[in-house]
Amino acid sequence: MAVDSNYLAQKILQGFHCHYDRFQRLTKGARSRFLKRQWQQVIEASAERISYYDRQVKETSASIQRAVGQQFEEQLWLATRQRYRSLLKFHPQAELAETFYNSVFCRAFERRYFHNDFIFVETMLESHIPVSVQSQYHSYFPVKGGLPKILSQLFLDIGLNGEFENFENDLEQLRDAFLQRSQETEIEPHDIRIDVLSSPFFRNKAAYIVGRIVTEQYHYPFIVPVLVNSHGKLYVDAFITNSNRMATIFGFARSYFMVQTEAPSALVRFLKDLMPHKTLAELYASIGFHKQGKTEFYRDFLHHLRRTDDQLAAAAGVKGMVMTVFTLPSFPYVFKVIKDTLGSTKTFSRQTVIDRYRMVKRHDRVGRMADTLEFADVAIPLDRIAADLLDELQATVGGSIQVEDKTLVIKQLFVERRMTPLNLFLEYASDEEVDAAMDDYGRAIKEMIAANIFPGDMLLKNFGVTRHKRIVFYDYDEVRYLTDMNFRALPPIDQYSDVDVSSAPDDVFPQQLGQFAVPQPRYREKLLKHHPELIDPKYWQRTQKHIREGSLTDVFPYAEQLRFTRRF
Repeated sequence: MAVDSNYLAQKILQGFHCHYDRFQRLTKGARSRFLKRQWQQVIEASAERISYYDRQVKETSASIQRAVGQQFEEQLWLATRQRYRSLLKFHPQAELAETFYNSVFCRAFERRYFHNDFIFVETMLESHIPVSVQSQYHSYFPVKGGLPKILSQLFLDIGLNGEFENFENDLEQLRDAFLQRSQETEIEPHDIRIDVLSSPFFRNKAAYIVGRIVTEQYHYPFIVPVLVNSHGKLYVDAFITNSNRMATIFGFARSYFMVQTEAPSALVRFLKDLMPHKTLAELYASIGFHKQGKTEFYRDFLHHLRRTDDQLAAAAGVKGMVMTVFTLPSFPYVFKVIKDTLGSTKTFSRQTVIDRYRMVKRHDRVGRMADTLEFADVAIPLDRIAADLLDELQATVGGSIQVEDKTLVIKQLFVERRMTPLNLFLEYASDEEVDAAMDDYGRAIKEMIAANIFPGDMLLKNFGVTRHKRIVFYDYDEVRYLTDMNFRALPPIDQYSDVDVSSAPDDVFPQQLGQFAVPQPRYREKLLKHHPELIDPKYWQRTQKHIREGSLTDVFPYAEQLRFTRRF
């Protein structure tokens, strides 16, 4: 059967609609899972939603290949791209549909066709009619009815549809926090408008109401976390108004939110107003559109290469045994390629490394594991690669790269946000900074294991320090599920005995954590001062038991002192 450009464009768009509809159905269920405290289903739904995209791309690509056969007809695909572009003029998810088209095309055809004639390397949405940002939120005016009435109406409109533990108490605390913020910023309730996004943001064991306070001169962002107690009753936990604190809640080391929207671009534009330092890539990823996040990241990278002239160079820090890592000094990310030959102490395969990075992608990262973008067939101009880095790449990852004319093609590439390696940070830190960092390092380990993640290699060099001085793990080649490990105590050893301790591959001796992960006495002393239980096998065993019983530990993405403490 002969196919034309309209058939192909409609077929790909139909595939996108199937993906988006399934994505939204799973997202819609977040409200019910939260209200019913179905925490295990929360974990499963988050992992499942991430895999939807690739399954639909694979299915649509296979359908396209069956329709067109083996021969690539340039004129047909030039026309198909143009027709597809025209179909997106009034599409509410146009930018996502562009990315889906790219994914289908790149799966079906050879890399030599991956340029802007056939795919959307650059977006073609200049003629697209954008959905209004106003469609995403409701506005409230305290001058009409007063602040308490407005806050009460806000909760009715957001539609959590659950019974509150003590709604009057929650409103009182919200009102007090709001008035305190008003005094700090010298604004009065009658001089403001309150904009609130229509749908709550669900993640883990919380629902977040997101909005802004609008005055004549400024916008003040806010988040109101709503939790559910052990009796199934709702309560307001905090009122957060700082843009940097909000950015942390939407951080790159956290799991993706579930939030319903028919117009992601409008929602992202609203969030960008609240958190101007966040990139579009970060914001799209934060609300679950991680493939669109990849698209926005890659476009940013290409634009950055055109605007700058610095060269890619080896990343700072101790070189690892699994990845060759490099960075562009003017661009805040690191690029990681799996080595052809892993270090002698690494007993796993290349595929195991890939599987573990993807495992973290699907898992709850609890604010302690950096999100990773995985790319295939990435082309980088050779003149942007420092000579010594090119030599290192050819020596360590030669099987994953190929030189084509003036371009280096990397077959598989992982990208993460650049951080200062913890071991380097500690070398120049003050005593107070060392103490705080080692405390947070211990907290990071505790929060990861509470989420059923055993980091494996807990050396300081595998953790980074963010600009907010938060400790985040970023090396996943030895990551395992905590429940797969066997935590054992070392037998007592006195000065006259010589005990040989036998161990199986999954055995772990927490008493050795301080010695092997933190061999420096000064740092180890700080760690154990704050977290002595980390070297107690029973602590790890109790955490395993907690997980196996189906419990999901509370890990709050905001400081304890911000939480409301005046309970009724």
